Amino acid sequence: MEPDQETVTGDYTEVIRRLSLPVKLGYGVGHVLNDICASMWFTYLLVFFHLVLGFSPLMAGVILLIGQVADALATPFVGYHSDNSANFWLCRYGKRKTWHLLGTICVIFAFPFIFSPCIECENAHEWSQLIYYAAFVVIFQFGWASVQISHLSLIPDLTPTEHERTELTAIRYSFTVFANVLVYCIFWAVLHITSEDSATNQIGPNDAPNFQKIVLIGMLIGLIASVIFHISVKEETSGAVTGASQQRTRPISELFKDLQMYKVAGLYMSTRLFLNLTQIYVPLYLHETLHMAATSLAIIPLIMYLSSFKASLIIKYLNNTFGRKIAFTIGVILALFACAAIKFGHGHFFVSYGIYPVSLVLGSAGSFMLVTSLGITADYIGDKSEGGAFIYGLMSFTDKLSNGLVVIVIQFLKHKGQSPDYYCNILTFVCGGSALFALLILIFIKPFQQYSAYRNFNQDTLDDENTTIQS
Repeated sequence: MEPDQETVTGDYTEVIRRLSLPVKLGYGVGHVLNDICASMWFTYLLVFFHLVLGFSPLMAGVILLIGQVADALATPFVGYHSDNSANFWLCRYGKRKTWHLLGTICVIFAFPFIFSPCIECENAHEWSQLIYYAAFVVIFQFGWASVQISHLSLIPDLTPTEHERTELTAIRYSFTVFANVLVYCIFWAVLHITSEDSATNQIGPNDAPNFQKIVLIGMLIGLIASVIFHISVKEETSGAVTGASQQRTRPISELFKDLQMYKVAGLYMSTRLFLNLTQIYVPLYLHETLHMAATSLAIIPLIMYLSSFKASLIIKYLNNTFGRKIAFTIGVILALFACAAIKFGHGHFFVSYGIYPVSLVLGSAGSFMLVTSLGITADYIGDKSEGGAFIYGLMSFTDKLSNGLVVIVIQFLKHKGQSPDYYCNILTFVCGGSALFALLILIFIKPFQQYSAYRNFNQDTLDDENTTIQS
């Protein structure tokens, strides 16, 4: 990082640093391994357990619920200890990067077992296999939470400026899109090469080896990206702002009394609910409602994430020019339009042509909403970045727990009925309702006073200088 501006007054030195491009890009790739796993987890977990391993819809939902609950419990734990472990000898490497490294090891170890047939227990009862998979799911989700929270909480630590925080969030999301696009390309390529008739074949039990190949390729790419992150990003123990505006830790008791925190958490939860549920149920909607080929389970999500990538390139400018509320509202409008199109889209024309522009709109909507909600979360943390990981942990707790509970309810109701339009209605009403609820919460979120310590310090400096001139 290179100094951009330096102000010296008495015993205080205020340094504002601009991040170099290699640091920004290095930061962006630090979440690629997590993103690859998340793409497989949300897009293909139910597909793998239900259509490949033959689990019932309810049991497949239980696997996902166990993972979401484990992740929800791990995130506040990791966040709290990430904020308060600076003096622990193991964290001399960097309190954020140490947790990132620990999480990476857990993910690399556990995730391949989740998308593989049960070793020495393939023919065992569902409940026996459930215990086997649950062990690896819990290890994976602890590692995933460690990487996610440590990576997110680096944003306020690396820079004190709103524009750079938005830029880091946009870069991070661009690499998220890249990782998802990569997974879908690998998925399509493997199925296209191995399937005798990829245009008509649907997913089935014979595709288990294909899922293993896809996961192992993804793990290798994610591991390389994590190594690049650890080499290129240097964590400063003193935070991004030094001198008079030293970082302050917000007391936990004060945090839980803050109504704004609950509003921000609700916004983040609703946004993630929209994104994750569309990612989970679009493949099942394509398979069971539209009866599309197996390769469509890669092509449609790929289109969604390509449109997300294009949207992420302009969302920074929308946030900076029109403000976060306008940018988020645009995303919600696009989301509602896509949900309505899914509800009323039927017939040969929609399956052959209409689903593709709808997936474009759906992907753009998710990008607008997620990047802006992450920016609002970073704004809420403000200059108190020493408590940033715990706050991100709380946000993620609401996200993971709500996703797990909603999915298990959806799967339970699916277990009870077999309506061909079931997943169509889920995408329309549940996902559309999540977007509307997020917009409602956004209306009641007040603007945040950013970087108050820095501003107060500079205002005191100007007052002192004016007093000296007048006298």
